Amino acid sequence: MAPNSFSLSTRISLANGLSIPQIHLGVYLMSGREAGDAVKHALSAGYRGIDSAQMYRNEHECGQAIQSWLSDKHANGGGLSRSDIFFTSKLASNSSYNAARKSIKKSVEACGLGYIDLFLLHSPYGGKSARLASWKAVEDAIDDGEIKIGGVSNFGVKHLEELIASKPRVLPAVNQIEVHPFNTRTNITSFCQENGILVEAYAPLARALRMKHPTIVSLSKKYNCTPAQLMVRWSLQNGFIPLPKSVSKERIKSNGKVNFFEIEKDDMETLTGLDEYLVTDWDPVDTD
Repeated sequence: MAPNSFSLSTRISLANGLSIPQIHLGVYLMSGREAGDAVKHALSAGYRGIDSAQMYRNEHECGQAIQSWLSDKHANGGGLSRSDIFFTSKLASNSSYNAARKSIKKSVEACGLGYIDLFLLHSPYGGKSARLASWKAVEDAIDDGEIKIGGVSNFGVKHLEELIASKPRVLPAVNQIEVHPFNTRTNITSFCQENGILVEAYAPLARALRMKHPTIVSLSKKYNCTPAQLMVRWSLQNGFIPLPKSVSKERIKSNGKVNFFEIEKDDMETLTGLDEYLVTDWDPVDTD
């Protein structure tokens, strides 16, 4: 990836002909008001992807912020419309087909955007039959135009194999998992890449737990970037879609500005070598 080939509007093409922005703002653990403000800051900074979830309880505020930004001629100087913004949400829990189907409709209503671009099963919890029933609800919601793209989150290799083996009408386009230099999850990421499933990296900054790590500090100096920019760039150069989260206007802007440097191959390997299976939140990838 050449230094300047990436911008916040860069999109990756999917097998179904649709595309997905290569960087998204994550709004996990934000109150409704914080999420609304962060979304507007992100859109003004050039982000085109927003990643929410039922569990975050801020789908409504994210959707409102997107609509309000789009209708604000001063903010939206480029005359963008709904189709230019990519909104993600996730199913809080897997249970029956009917529960999942209802839940998806609720999310579409809550965000008020007419449809959801990417909808994920938030985790593999609930067991095999609940996972497969929930996936069927995602497929039907795609047929009904409520969502454009289906995917999963926190799925381990065995859960992905199980879903693929069930011969679904729609294969998951994305697996969103915690990935950063301190938790590389190479077994899952390589399985995804071999099977045409895009990896979305949540907590790409390791929730700021390793910003002062000597390797991060020295490489940030070498590339004249912030530790956060270094980690976002590592994610992008691995072909992942990072979801950096911040409520600060300046930091949101800075996290997305990673087109002025390229991490050399040896340094990429050094960063990947920092893996210590650091889990900053939950870790359902091995659940039954």
